Amino acid sequence: MKIITAIDVINGKCVRLTKGDYTTKKIYSDDPIEVAKRFEDHGIKFLHLVDLDGAINQHVVNYKILEKICSSTNLSVDFGGGIKAESDIQIAFECGAKQITAGSVAVNNPALFFDWINEYGADKIILGADCKNRKIATLGWTASSEINVLDYIKAYEKKGVKNVICTDIEKDGMLSGTSDELYKTIIQQTNISLIASGGVSSKENLLKLKAIGCKGVIIGKAIYEGKIPLNKISEIC
Repeated sequence: MKIITAIDVINGKCVRLTKGDYTTKKIYSDDPIEVAKRFEDHGIKFLHLVDLDGAINQHVVNYKILEKICSSTNLSVDFGGGIKAESDIQIAFECGAKQITAGSVAVNNPALFFDWINEYGADKIILGADCKNRKIATLGWTASSEINVLDYIKAYEKKGVKNVICTDIEKDGMLSGTSDELYKTIIQQTNISLIASGGVSSKENLLKLKAIGCKGVIIGKAIYEGKIPLNKISEIC
């Protein structure tokens, strides 16, 4: 199981939110590049970088931070937040992202999303399936829908999607454990590579996700708050 550390960026700073609520913003560092380097120094290989300004503004904003992280580390970066147009995806890949995560555009402009799958390949495009009460949410989690997350993932799997990040918004930033039953259901009923996100707070959470069959897990606040020491992560999975 891949351990994927998270850096969320607002105004050039490394932050975390609670349940995606921008008013709960907590700044952990003024320098996301140094945070990324620290992750790499502890053996981390994968980074999930989210442009929260981009998510709200509906276009990529913090691309220079992506570029600096990619040029100053060997981290394999997947980049999300604000990728709504062809120009956004081009910026992300030109700045060094290995993969991009697209959520809102897959809901609001599926034809464009599938064009990207065909053009760049399914290994380069991750479907962001962020949900609240098992219903898909978009636009930096500020917009809700009535789309069931499992039905959504199944439909996109049929169109060629291979990789999915599923975040349970109610768990995100809460350090209260992960949505194991949701992930178990998705893994049992699809063949996608599932990356779990939201609620990780302990070694036990990680071991359970691995046992369920998750291919990856994103860890953010648990690291920043010292719940899971960086120097212990490589021993877990």
